Amino acid sequence: MKLSHLKQITNYLQNFKKISAIYRVSDSTIKIAFDKNDEIYFNMQRSNSNMYKAPSFSRSKVYNAPFDVILAKRFNRCNILGVELLNDDKILRFKTSIASAYKQEITYLQIEFTGKYTNIIILDEENLVLEALRHVDLFSSFREVRVGQKLLDIPNAPFVAKEYPIEDIEKFLYEQYYKEQNQKLSSLKKQKISFLNKKLKKLEKLYNTLDDEDSLKKEAEKFQHYGNLVLSNIHNIKPYTLNIEVDDYDGSKVKIELDKAYPSASRISTSLFTKSKKAKQKAKNLHIEEDSLSSKIEHLQLFIKTVEEAKDVAKITLLFPKREQNKKIKRDDSIETFLIEGYKVSLGKNEKGNISILQNARARDVWIHMKDRPSAHVIIKTDKQNLPMSVIESASRLCVDFTMFEKGKYLVDYTPRREVTIQHSANVLYNKYKTIEIDTQSPIL
Repeated sequence: MKLSHLKQITNYLQNFKKISAIYRVSDSTIKIAFDKNDEIYFNMQRSNSNMYKAPSFSRSKVYNAPFDVILAKRFNRCNILGVELLNDDKILRFKTSIASAYKQEITYLQIEFTGKYTNIIILDEENLVLEALRHVDLFSSFREVRVGQKLLDIPNAPFVAKEYPIEDIEKFLYEQYYKEQNQKLSSLKKQKISFLNKKLKKLEKLYNTLDDEDSLKKEAEKFQHYGNLVLSNIHNIKPYTLNIEVDDYDGSKVKIELDKAYPSASRISTSLFTKSKKAKQKAKNLHIEEDSLSSKIEHLQLFIKTVEEAKDVAKITLLFPKREQNKKIKRDDSIETFLIEGYKVSLGKNEKGNISILQNARARDVWIHMKDRPSAHVIIKTDKQNLPMSVIESASRLCVDFTMFEKGKYLVDYTPRREVTIQHSANVLYNKYKTIEIDTQSPIL
């Protein structure tokens, strides 16, 4: 962020008297609500830090790290005693005191837009570090950022910064948000669609190379016939041969090529009968494999469409949650998992996935399904919490997005899992429920 812009924004921030609330909305972004309704977001991404205003910003999860605990304790509902740029550099410092404290306790919130070492540091009156978004050791920098250590000043920059006047600070802050979001959204879409397309091509290749049912049946008949011929000519076949020529029942000669040598004719016939059995079984179950691949392909096509139509970064983040690095947990590839405002949401990719999430859901979990039509089943894991309506709306939108290619208005039912009775496979009955309308032309999650 340009020093000239920071100077002008600092003057703007000096108009505020209180910090009403402060918390992280993502790993590297904090939200500060000043006075009553003025909310500013501080993006502390290394080498790409800035601040902006946003019409809305979904909180990815509730953070409870030591930094977040101290942040809330020291700055929620605090008075702002001063706002300055430290040493006239890219270091924004708030001097604060807790409004309800019996004795005034000074705390500094230091927001450093310093490229590689971008950070948020909480300091006491003696300039001792109470906590920091990023801890820095002496191996990484001459300036250690560690709890209990005194924080050193950054040397002044050896140049005079150019001036870049801002006509309207609020307009500028909103523009910063839209500019950053559009760039990030475009980059994320390209990356995620490329990833999904690779998976889609693999599945389509598998689907296109599936054996034909008639061919498999003919293959089964052929190996069955060969096995019988070998048994009929068992005394004329030498052990460990790879090529056999036997008389067919009509007197014609039949050549049989083996994939490996066997010690006896009976072992040869057994291997041929085994091949026949496998081909029969494969032909019998071919429709199951076709249905499975077909449903996975359709799911990925819907996934790509949903990514393409995403209106903001928050939607992409929702669609691609971070995976837990636990090798002991076996993931079900028939279920898609999302995280909405801290709530785990499971969506069945196909009938198998729908059955699985229905069977594993708890009584108080919320079940979601499109009204009066086949659709993906969705379960919101509640853990006995009161579920915000925004989570139900977002999960219902996912239910529609991963079911319908056409845009429009759709009705979606939702009810506690205990009200849903499984009839057969993923077919269910439910009585007590509520219905909401989802407009897929709307940019809501």
